Amino acid sequence: MRSALPKVMHQVGGRPMLGHVIAAAQGAGANRVAVVVGPNADGVRAFVAEAAPDAATYEQTQRLGTAHAVLAAAKEFKSAPDDVIVLYGDTPLLTSATLKRLRSAMTRGADVVVLGFRTGSPTGYGRLLTEKGRLLAIREERDASDAEREIDFCNAGVMGFRGAAASLLKKIGNRNAKGEFYLTDLVELANRAKKKVVAIEGDESEFLGVNSRIELAAAERVFQHQARRVAMSEGVTLIAPETVWLSYDTKLGRDVIVEPNVFFGPGVTVGDDVVIRANSHIEGTRIATGAVVGPFARLRPGTDIGPNAHIGNFVEVKNAAVDEGAKVNHLTYIGDAHVGAGANIGAGTITCNYDGFAKHHTEIGAGAFVGSNSSLVAPLTIGVGAYIGSGSVITTDVPDNALAIGRCRQITKAGWADELRALKAKQKA
Repeated sequence: MRSALPKVMHQVGGRPMLGHVIAAAQGAGANRVAVVVGPNADGVRAFVAEAAPDAATYEQTQRLGTAHAVLAAAKEFKSAPDDVIVLYGDTPLLTSATLKRLRSAMTRGADVVVLGFRTGSPTGYGRLLTEKGRLLAIREERDASDAEREIDFCNAGVMGFRGAAASLLKKIGNRNAKGEFYLTDLVELANRAKKKVVAIEGDESEFLGVNSRIELAAAERVFQHQARRVAMSEGVTLIAPETVWLSYDTKLGRDVIVEPNVFFGPGVTVGDDVVIRANSHIEGTRIATGAVVGPFARLRPGTDIGPNAHIGNFVEVKNAAVDEGAKVNHLTYIGDAHVGAGANIGAGTITCNYDGFAKHHTEIGAGAFVGSNSSLVAPLTIGVGAYIGSGSVITTDVPDNALAIGRCRQITKAGWADELRALKAKQKA
């Protein structure tokens, strides 16, 4: 990956790849998750603790192959689990539905189940050698014969085995081209032990592994294509789907309209009948029914937009609530604030929330009217129904239904411009 960031922490759809894999396991019904990490993986451990607090982590101190990695978590097998599924942290597109199919095969009596896929370009993959519905072996390409390399049924890397088969892991040797302990050898060992071994075919796109930035981008393309299709199938209009970017947890209601070039970061929930206009960037935000956002709006984490509220062009909102029917339509920053129902915030208004040391709150009452180009210096409360004169700098609280003007009184000097022009002409001459 050419990165200081561990590979599995690179994101697809706004979530680390490892997070997708853990979620797939949990969605398939796993009641125990163990993550095997390499040395110096504190960042991965911290993420696991957050994403799956009940998960265990084990360190593989030497990287001696996939079976060696699984055995690093051998403590997990002492309680004789009913079944074990081994997943890879760099396959973010694997679904819970596919893992449920794998578990179903074990429920029907299979001792070892391997997921595979067919591809027209099998080079680089291990091949699944089958006969009459049984999986006989998995042959890594470097160890495969010429005839075996012609097989297009490839190993996806995901394997499930019933707890009793775990005892065979310690019998795996390292007599291969790389001198490593391959988990794939479990298949042949299980067959020799008269266990039932089968392969299940899945969709190739689910097993896309990521080993480079190029493959990361390919995984993102697949994720976005699938997420867009799901959104549209559930009643969302994406005017130009290929220009809308969704996150793993984006929730869009029915009859939402999303115009081109909109980016949804993590943590966004959108109610029904919302319009998101073009070129908007939204993350960590809740948008209620009937609201209109954009174009060119930026909604940052902690934002809560109420029903039928309007957030217009070049408006930024951060850690703030904008209540029902309120309007913030032009060139405005609302940060660390609460805008009451039906309030109107004029163009160019700024909540001055940061004093260089701490953030402060601005409270704007229901029905208040804030004139254009006003600076509201927090901490500040503007009362219900209050008026703020355009161009004001407001530094003290404004009572309900009061008018506040915080600007110098205008001075007009008749004829001054003519005198100035005459003076400048004389100086130029």
